Amino acid sequence: MREVSFRAYYSKRGIDAQATYKAVEAVKTWERHLRSSGKTIGSSNVEDLKTYISKLISEGKNTDDRLLAISRYVYWVKKNDLFVYMAAVLGGRGVYESIGEKLDKVAGKSTRNEVFDGFVTPPLGSPPETYPSCTKALLDRLNVSLPSEIMKEALAGNHHRIPLTAYTEMKKRYDSAETIDEFLVGEHGRLVAELEETMKSGRLWYEQEITPEVVEFVRKDQRIQNGIRQGDVIIKTKIPFDPKRWLEEKDPKMKRYYACHCQLARSAILEGAAKPLSDFCYCSAGYEKYPLEVMLGVPLKVEVLESVLAGDDVCKFAVKIPHEKLK
Repeated sequence: MREVSFRAYYSKRGIDAQATYKAVEAVKTWERHLRSSGKTIGSSNVEDLKTYISKLISEGKNTDDRLLAISRYVYWVKKNDLFVYMAAVLGGRGVYESIGEKLDKVAGKSTRNEVFDGFVTPPLGSPPETYPSCTKALLDRLNVSLPSEIMKEALAGNHHRIPLTAYTEMKKRYDSAETIDEFLVGEHGRLVAELEETMKSGRLWYEQEITPEVVEFVRKDQRIQNGIRQGDVIIKTKIPFDPKRWLEEKDPKMKRYYACHCQLARSAILEGAAKPLSDFCYCSAGYEKYPLEVMLGVPLKVEVLESVLAGDDVCKFAVKIPHEKLK
C-alpha cells in the first residue's frame, strides 16, 4: 500500500487524522485479504473486489467509510477499472432516501409512508445488477400512489445531494455573462478544456476514460453537459457513461448500456427489461436541471425528451426557463 501518499491525499482533502487512520486500516485489511490468495491491490481485478465486498456484507462490515476508503485508494493509484466499479456500487447510495424526502415535500408524509413502508433496498455495496428490480418496485409504488406529474416532480430532484457551493464559481460566471447563450458557450469551452487536461493526466473524469475521440465528440456538440438555448428552454444531453466504448460500439443494446449513467437501472438494459424503468430517468433530469436552478435561483421544470432506458440512443432533456429569467 502507498500509505504515505494516501495519507497526504486525505490531508489535502482536509480529512482529519482519525478518519485518515480508519481509511488506511480499511485499505490494509483489504490488502491482507488479497495476499491470502496470492494477490496485491495492483494485480487484483473487479471480480476480486466483488468477492471482498461480498465478504464485508456477509460480516456486516460494509460501512460507507470503509467502502469509500477503498474507492478513494483505487482512484489514487489509478486502478481505473476498480474505481469505476466502486463508483457503480456507491453512486446510487442515498438516492432512494432522497426521493422519499422530496416525496414528503410534494405529496405529504402519509403518501411518503404509503410508498416507502416495507420498501427494502439491497445492502450497501451490493452489485449494480441487484438494483433494477428494486427501482421497478419503487416506480410501481409511485405509480399507484401518485399522478404522473407529481411522481415526476418527486423524482426530478437533487437526489445526489450536490451542495450549492459546488457551483459557486459557475454562478459567478453566469452573473458576469451578458446572456444565457454567452454563458453556455463559455461553459462548453471550459468543459472541453477540462476533458483535454484530464486526458493528458491519465486520470478518469468522474468515471469516464477520456480519449482524443471523446474530446472531439464533446467539442462538436454543445448540448452535452451544458446545453443550448432554444427559445425558453435549455436542451441538454448527457455525455455517455462510458464514452470511449460508446463511440466504438455498434450493437444498439450495448451502445445504450454504455450511455446510461443510472447505477440503479442500467443493468436492466442488458436484460431487455429497461423500458418499464424509463420514468426513473426523471431522477437524471433533476440532476441536469439543478445547476441551472442554482444559476437562476428558482425551481425549474424539466422534461425527459429521450432516454436510453426507453430505447433511445441518447438521454436528452428540456429545462424550462421562466421568461423573467431569460437574459
